[in-house]
Amino acid sequence: MPRNKMTAAATAFCAIAAFTLGSCGKAPALKATRPGTTVIVDDAVVGKDKLAAAIAPFFEDPALSETRALVIMQGGRVIAERYSPGYGPDTRLISWSMAKSVTGTLIGMMVADGRLALDEPAPVAEWQTPRDGRAAITLRHLLHMSSGLDHTELAEGEVEIFDADTPRMLFLDGRENVARYAETRPLEATPGEKFEYSSATSNILADIMTRSLTESKDPEVRRDAMLEYARGRLFEPLGMTSAIPQFDRHGTMLGGSMIHATARDWAKFGEFLRNNGSVRAAQLLPTSWTRFMKTPSKTDNSYGAHIWLNRPNNANRNQVLFPGRAPSDVFAALGHLGQFIIVSPQHRLTIVRLGNTPDDRLDPLDDQFVKLISIFPKS
Repeated sequence: MPRNKMTAAATAFCAIAAFTLGSCGKAPALKATRPGTTVIVDDAVVGKDKLAAAIAPFFEDPALSETRALVIMQGGRVIAERYSPGYGPDTRLISWSMAKSVTGTLIGMMVADGRLALDEPAPVAEWQTPRDGRAAITLRHLLHMSSGLDHTELAEGEVEIFDADTPRMLFLDGRENVARYAETRPLEATPGEKFEYSSATSNILADIMTRSLTESKDPEVRRDAMLEYARGRLFEPLGMTSAIPQFDRHGTMLGGSMIHATARDWAKFGEFLRNNGSVRAAQLLPTSWTRFMKTPSKTDNSYGAHIWLNRPNNANRNQVLFPGRAPSDVFAALGHLGQFIIVSPQHRLTIVRLGNTPDDRLDPLDDQFVKLISIFPKS
């Protein structure tokens, strides 16, 4: 998610989340394996000492805060991993906004299936009344975070954290039915003209997907339909057996922020996108969709279709990745408190880092990612 320079806002966001998720602190470990030890394959393309030295700061440098898991895949296999005490290969960790890239991928599968259309008005009943400008919103607008809907992600300006839309939607008055909260927001801009990062947008997409699968309003039916599709089309073919999405009480997947999976399984997702939607020679997602995901949107050069790009942004915001210091084709799924899936196609590299780092202290992590990527040879 975008960098937020308000430490107090991020802290308050965690405080709100604690009521629902059990805190932003350490999650219970399913099985701890070699905590504190860096495991590297003997035939890695980078020397073991050099690679271990590039991994160590993630766990040992206080400036990088708390890293709980680091997994590196290169050339299609795990070549190195390390976990903090209390975490291991079997520990599921929360995605936060990395889930948005999963949502964007599932939307692509539904477009390929003919269930949804990218450039037709989004099928949201709330927007179909006469003279409602929201009727012009398309899936493309939603995927590019340019719907024009009035949405404040976190605290900014005079908006306090408890009045921001994402905490309200996930943990306060909107939590029972996140899609309704998101879909009833008014327009503040013409669709397609303004970039506005929005977790509500991803929950709208999750609702649209669910309604394309079932007409039922029964929460259990809605949940099971979406879960069956996500598992059958994405998680199981990729071997992401640990992946567990969360749903609200209306049966809408929290597609903007809440999927739990192991670090290894998050790496499999990154590799899937690196391989342009294929796994074990099976093309599960059209290559045209992965190209679309990784193409800069018109409203922000550093954002594609629910995925971040290593390019300078064209808005008055802090830079999200590290353009100019790593290849421009690097892309990433990012989440609150320093969740990263970073993919460098030129290095045949996927890096997953999961942990707990305030959003206004991510620059040292970026610096270390640049150093880590740079030690690998380009293919």
